[in-house]
Amino acid sequence: MAANVSVIEVPAANADDRFFKSSDTCENQTMQMPSFQKIAVPLGSLVLIVLAYRNYGWQGVALAVGVLVMWLLLHFTRMLQILQRAAKRPKGYVDSAVMLNAKLRAGVTLLHVVAMTRSLGELQSQSDTQPEIFSWTDGSQSVVRCEFWGGKLKSWTLERPPQTEPQAASESASSTAP
Repeated sequence: MAANVSVIEVPAANADDRFFKSSDTCENQTMQMPSFQKIAVPLGSLVLIVLAYRNYGWQGVALAVGVLVMWLLLHFTRMLQILQRAAKRPKGYVDSAVMLNAKLRAGVTLLHVVAMTRSLGELQSQSDTQPEIFSWTDGSQSVVRCEFWGGKLKSWTLERPPQTEPQAASESASSTAP
C-alpha cells in the first residue's frame, strides 16, 4: 500500500539572493558569512569609539566600550537562554508543525528558528556541509524540513502524513452539516 504524503514547499524570497548568486559554486560545500556582517559591525564599533574619543576624550571611549560590551552580553545571554530552553525538550520536536510552517519566513537565522520551536532540529544532512537541513516533527507525525544556507533559512517544506479513511469521512460529514 503506497502512502500519500502531501508536501507544501515554500521557496525563499529573493532577500538573500544578493549573497548567493547562481553563478557561484561551492566546491568545498561551505558558505562564507556575507561580507556586510563581517565588516559593518567591527567598522561601526570602531566609528563609535573614535567619535566618543573626539567628543568626550578617554571618558567617552570608556563609555563606548562599556556600551559595546553590554550589547555583546545581551546577545550572548539571549543565545544561552534559547539554547537552555531547547536543551530541556526532545530533539527535533515541535508542538505544531503546521503553525511552525506558518511562522517561518526566508532569511531568518537558525537561532531564531530554534527560539520559535524551543527545540534543536534533527540534522538531516551531513555535518558541516551546505545546505544544512534540519527537521522538526509534531505529535501527528507532520514534519517541517528547513534548508539553511550560511545559517539563514532558504526554503522549507511541510510534510503531513496521509489521513486514514475514517478520519477523512468524519471530517467531510461534519463540514457538510448545517
